[in-house]
Amino acid sequence: MTDALPPLHYQPIAVSGESTVVAEYQPDAVGPGDAGYQSEAELEKALVKQLVGQAYEYLPVTSEAGLVTNLRHQLEKLNKISFSDGEWDRFFTTCIAPANDGIVQKTARIQEDHVQVLKRDDGTIRNVQLIDKKCIHNNTLQVINQYEVEGTRANRYDVTVLVNGLPMVHIELKRRGVDIREAFNQIDRYQRDSFWAGSGLFEYVQLFVISNGTLTKYYSNTVRDGHLAEQLGKRGRLKSSNSFAFTSWWADAKNRPIMDLVGFTRTFFAKHTLLALLTRYCVFDVDRKLLVMRPYQIVAVESILLRIGTATNNNLLGSVAAGGYIWHTTGSGKTLTSFKAAQLACALPGVDKVLFVVDRKDLDYQTMREYERFEKGAANSNASTSVLRKQLSDPNARIIITTIQKLSRFVATAGKHPVYDSHVVVIFDECHRSQFGDMHAEITKAFKRYNLFGFTGTPIFAENSGSGGNPLRRTTEQAFGDKLHTYTIVDAINDRNVLPFRIDYINTIKTADAIKDKQVPAIDTERALLAPERVSHVVSYILEHFDQKTRRASTYRHDGKRLSGFNSLLATASIDAAKRYYAEFTKQQQSLTPAKRLKIGLIYSFAANEEEDGGLLGEEEFETTGLDQGSRDFLDAAIKDYNVLFGTSYNTSTDKFQNYYKDLSRRLKTRELDIVIVVNMFLTGFDATTLNTLWVDKRLRSHGLIQAYSRTNRILNSVKTYGNIVCFRDLEEETNDALALFGNKDAKGIVLLKPYADYYGEYESKVGDLQAGFALGSPIVGESAQKAFIRLFSSILRLRNILTAFDDFDGNEILSAREFQDYLSIYLNLYAEFRTGADADKEAINDDIVFEIELVKQVEINVDYILLLVERYLAAKGTGEDKEIRATIERAINSSPTLRNKRSLIEQFVDSVSNKAKVDSQWSAFVAAKKIEELDRIIAEEGLNPAATQDFIADAFRDGAIPTAGVAITKVLPPVSRFAKGGAHSTKKFTVLNKLTEFFDRFFGLA
Repeated sequence: MTDALPPLHYQPIAVSGESTVVAEYQPDAVGPGDAGYQSEAELEKALVKQLVGQAYEYLPVTSEAGLVTNLRHQLEKLNKISFSDGEWDRFFTTCIAPANDGIVQKTARIQEDHVQVLKRDDGTIRNVQLIDKKCIHNNTLQVINQYEVEGTRANRYDVTVLVNGLPMVHIELKRRGVDIREAFNQIDRYQRDSFWAGSGLFEYVQLFVISNGTLTKYYSNTVRDGHLAEQLGKRGRLKSSNSFAFTSWWADAKNRPIMDLVGFTRTFFAKHTLLALLTRYCVFDVDRKLLVMRPYQIVAVESILLRIGTATNNNLLGSVAAGGYIWHTTGSGKTLTSFKAAQLACALPGVDKVLFVVDRKDLDYQTMREYERFEKGAANSNASTSVLRKQLSDPNARIIITTIQKLSRFVATAGKHPVYDSHVVVIFDECHRSQFGDMHAEITKAFKRYNLFGFTGTPIFAENSGSGGNPLRRTTEQAFGDKLHTYTIVDAINDRNVLPFRIDYINTIKTADAIKDKQVPAIDTERALLAPERVSHVVSYILEHFDQKTRRASTYRHDGKRLSGFNSLLATASIDAAKRYYAEFTKQQQSLTPAKRLKIGLIYSFAANEEEDGGLLGEEEFETTGLDQGSRDFLDAAIKDYNVLFGTSYNTSTDKFQNYYKDLSRRLKTRELDIVIVVNMFLTGFDATTLNTLWVDKRLRSHGLIQAYSRTNRILNSVKTYGNIVCFRDLEEETNDALALFGNKDAKGIVLLKPYADYYGEYESKVGDLQAGFALGSPIVGESAQKAFIRLFSSILRLRNILTAFDDFDGNEILSAREFQDYLSIYLNLYAEFRTGADADKEAINDDIVFEIELVKQVEINVDYILLLVERYLAAKGTGEDKEIRATIERAINSSPTLRNKRSLIEQFVDSVSNKAKVDSQWSAFVAAKKIEELDRIIAEEGLNPAATQDFIADAFRDGAIPTAGVAITKVLPPVSRFAKGGAHSTKKFTVLNKLTEFFDRFFGLA
C-alpha cells in the first residue's frame, strides 16, 4: 500500500475582476419584430427596459423634490447611516449642492474628494462617501427618464443614470435617421439653459451618451478650455475646437466599434464597466478638465495590470516574460494611457515603484508636463543622477520620470542599491528606440524583480529590424515581451482619433535612371539635391503655396487667441541642407514686405544625422559643442534672428540652447512660428495641434516616416481636416510600405485621401445641381426646398474644404467669388431663421439637417477686407462705380457669419467716412466711440454699476469671452436679492448677460 500523497496547494496565476471592455462583441441578430419604424419615444422606452433588465432600478421621479429624497435614501444605504433632518439639510447644502458650486467643483468632488465630512447633531464627525471607489459594486445604479426642470426655459431630459442617487450619466436620444450631432447640441443647450437650475444636481453628470439608435457615442462632461464661457447665447463662433470631434465610440478589445444602442447598452452600461469608468478610468487633470479614457486605452492598462499579477504569482519577475509592449499609434493618447497604468500599478500590492523612462531630454520635458497635467506632483522628475538616487531610496517617491541615459549612469555608478531587489514596474516611452542597446542590457541586469513594459506607435518587427545590434534584442517583442494590445494608425483614423494624411509628391530634379534617391549613391545624389538652383526652387514653391497648405484664409480660436491657419516643419537631410534652406529663405524673403514674411526658426545639434537601421531617425541631443565651427556660427546667427523676432536672448551655449529648444517648442505649439527647419529634432515625440504641414526633403522610411508624418495629424478643430505632407523626394513607395507595415495591407486606401479627380468630379456635379435647382435671384420657397438647398450647399462646402489643398483647384472653382458669396448669404439667412426660432416646428427642421457653419467661417470675410472696399468706395465716389462697390460691401457682410451682427455699425461708418483722414484710423475712432455709446446705453437701461461693468467688459475683451460662470457678473448687477420671489435675481442676470454678450459679439475683433 502506497503512502498517501500530501495535499496539493494551488496558487492562482492571476486574480482579476471582470474586464472593463468586452473581449469580443457579437451583435444580436435583428428579429422580425425589430424591422418597423421606431419613434424616439419607443427608442427611449426600449433603452429603459434594457437597463432595468441589466439590474438597474427604475425610479419614477420627474422633479427635484423626488430626486433629493431618493439621494438621501441612497447615501444612507451606501454609508449605513441615518441622517436627521437637520443633518441632511446641512450635508446637502454644504457637501453636495453649495450655492456657488458649478460643474468644475462638482466634478472635483466626485473625482478627487468623494468622501465628505458630516458634522452630526451630537457634535461627532462622520465620513460620508458619495461613491464607493474601492468596492464598486456597493454603489446603487438607478435610471430615470423624462425628468422635468425649469431653468432659463423648461426642459425635459431623456434618460439619466443615477449613482447613489446622483445624476452621473446622461443619455440624450434622437430618432433613427437623425444626425446624432443634434443630440450633442441638445446637451449643449441643457448645459446652458438648465443643468444648473434648482440645486444644480445635474452638474454632477460625469459622462454623456448620445444616440440615434443606430450610432452611439460617449464623452466626458465638457470642461475643456473655454467651454463654460461658450454656453451663453451665440458663443459658437468663438469655439476653439469642434467639440463633437472629441466624442468617442465604445468598442471591444479588438477595436471594433459597438455603435448600435442595444449593443452599446449591453456593454458600456454593464454595471462593472460603467462603475469602473466612473471610478478608475476618468482623469481630472490640473487644468480642471475631465478626460474619460477610450476602450483601447483601458484594455492596454488592464493588460499591463494583469501581466504584473500573473508574472508575480508565477515568479517571473526580472524576465522578458514579466512584461510586454503596447502598440498604440502616435497621436492616440499614449501619455494618458501610460499615466493611468503607472497610477494603478502603484496601487497594486507588492509594487514598490514605477519608473517612467524616456529616451531624451525634450521628451523628458514634454512628458513631465503631460504627467503634471494629469496629477500635480504625481511625477517626480529629476535633474541629475544624484537626485534620481535619492528618489529611488525614498519610499514616498512612487512614480519617477527619468531618461534612460540617467538611469544607465545610475546603474553604472550605484554599485549595490536596495532598489535593485524591490518590485519595480518600468514603463518605457517610445520603446522602439535606444532601449535596444547596451543600456537596456545594463538596466535589466542590475534590477532583479522588475516588470518591463514599452509603448510604441511603430514597433520593430522581423521584416524591418535591420541587421545591427544584439540579435536577441532586435525586435520589440524580443526586448520587451509579448504584444499586449494593438491600436494601429488605421484604427485611429477610422475612429477619428487622428486625421488622415494628404500627400503631394513634387518633382524637383530630373536624374538619369542610374541615379536614384536611395542609400548607395547617396553622396552624388545629395550633391545634386542640394544644388543652389534646386534649393531655390523648393523655397519658392513653399513661399508660393504656404498660405494654401497651411490654410491661412481660415480662422479659429486656440488658447484664447484668434489664429489664421496653421504652421509647419521643413525636414532636411543634413545640417548642411538645413543651413542652405535657412539662407535661401532669408534671401528670398528680403523682396517681400514685412507683413508677408514668414517667421522661420532653425534648430539642429551635433548628432549622427544619418538614418539608423530599420528607418529609425538618429538621436539629436542638446550638444552643440561637437558641431564644426561653421555650423555652430551659422546656428548662432539664426538664433540671433530669432532673438530679434521675439525679444529673447538665446545662443548655442549648453544651458541657453536647451532653453532655446523649449522656447521654440512652445512657440510652435502656440503658432507664433510659421515654419521651423529641422534635421531630426521635432520629427518624433513632439506634439503640436496647430501644426498641419510637413515639407519633406530627406529620405524617410518605416518608423521614421510614420513618426515624421504623424506630427501633422493631431485633431484640433473642424478647420484642420487632415495632415499635409509635401514631399520634394519620391517617397511614394516608402510611404506605401510603411502604411502597410504599421496599419495593414489595405491601409493606403484608408489613411490617404482620394485623388483630386474623385473629389472634383463630385464637386462639379453638385455645383451643377446647385445652379440648376437654386438659381441666384430666385427665391427658395417652402420648407422642403430650403432643406434640399441646405443639404446640397453643405456638401459643397465640405468638398471645397478638401479641394482647397490641391494645387489643381485654383482657378477651377466653377462658382465665381461673387456667386459663392451670394450663396453663402442665402445659407446664413436660412441658418439664422432656423436657429432663432424656438417653436417646435423649427426644432423639427433642425432634426434632419446639419449646417456646416464651421466651414463657412473658414472662408468668411474679415474687417480688413471691408476697409479695403471702403477705400475703393471713397475713391470712386461720384463715378457711378461707388454704387457697385457699396453693393459688394453689403454682399460681403451678408456672407460672413461674424460680420452680420456688425452690419449696422459698418453701414453707419460707410455713411460717415470721409477722404480727410486714413480709413483705418477713422474706423478705430468710430468703433471706440460706438463702444462707449452702446455700453453706456446698456448700463442706463439695466441700472448697472458703471465702473464694474466697464471692468467686466474690459476683462472680456482681454480674455476673448464673456465670463458666464463665477461671481464676476454679480458686481455688475444692481442690488437684487438672490432669494427674491419669482427668481428676479436669475432673470436679471440672464437678461444682462444676454445684452453684454450681444455687445461683446458686436465689437469683438474690431478694435
